[in-house]
Amino acid sequence: MVRIIGLDPGLRHTGWGIIEAEGTRLSYVADGAVHSVNEDDLATRLLQIHTQVLKVLDEFAPEEAAIEETFVNKDARATLKLGQARGVVMLAPVLRKVGVFEYAPNVIKKSVVGNGHAEKDQVKHMVKVLLPRAVMNTADSTDALAIAICHAQHRGAHALKAKLAQL
Repeated sequence: MVRIIGLDPGLRHTGWGIIEAEGTRLSYVADGAVHSVNEDDLATRLLQIHTQVLKVLDEFAPEEAAIEETFVNKDARATLKLGQARGVVMLAPVLRKVGVFEYAPNVIKKSVVGNGHAEKDQVKHMVKVLLPRAVMNTADSTDALAIAICHAQHRGAHALKAKLAQL
């Protein structure tokens, strides 16, 4: 059995979701979101996110972490800020010696729903189907659970790739 944390980075709200995977069997553990104070300067907000993610990691002790890749939108400043938030979120598991795996949004949707262009409601529905005990406290934590599910489905491919690289 492996404990996985999915992380959906954001500057205002960073969602997290924790599952356990044993073969193809998935179990819900917890979910939630960490928040930064909008009125604070960027550096302080990044520290707030980083510190809170470390606390979640310390409380739940996941063995692997999965994070959504950043997509580029029309607002370059917003994309840059999201990238900075993503950086501090990625740093937290690495500091706790937890491997980090990245997935594109369409890969996450395809893994959970079967359609890389699925709507948020479809993703939420399938997360509930796959993890019936999931609370899904926020939209961000629902996305984080979907990211964790995606990683659980791709773990075997990562392990095989690592073994082949050693040859």
